[in-house]
Amino acid sequence: MIGRSLIKKLVAGFAAAGAAFVAVVALGAAIFYALLLVLPPLGAAALTFALFAAVAAIVALVFLKDGGMMHDDDDEDDDEPEGLAARAVHLLRDRPIVGAGLGLGALFFLIRNPALAAIVASMVTEKRMESRGYGKRRR
Repeated sequence: MIGRSLIKKLVAGFAAAGAAFVAVVALGAAIFYALLLVLPPLGAAALTFALFAAVAAIVALVFLKDGGMMHDDDDEDDDEPEGLAARAVHLLRDRPIVGAGLGLGALFFLIRNPALAAIVASMVTEKRMESRGYGKRRR
């Protein structure tokens, strides 16, 4: 009996999540087509994206603030970190959303520039080989 009620709850939850997803997609399409009446297609798409990104950021901030991930009293981190790398790590620890945004931006930048991605990949593999004891090959 417990197994069947759990399965029914899971199915109901998945159905509700699917309906919510379809509703959000339909809302996005409705907003896009409403904006399309007064803007060119690219502008309507940009404004629709900006609206949904803002809503997602607000929801994330509200949930992260209530969850205790963002705390205002940093007693252990009162001193300023020295150096650029230490400051970057400190910023990413304090603001994980900023870190995620920067990571996605870097990923997009590397995808758009395949030559730069190849250079970064060769640098990473070269450092790994040197750390394992393989020296540079001399030709």
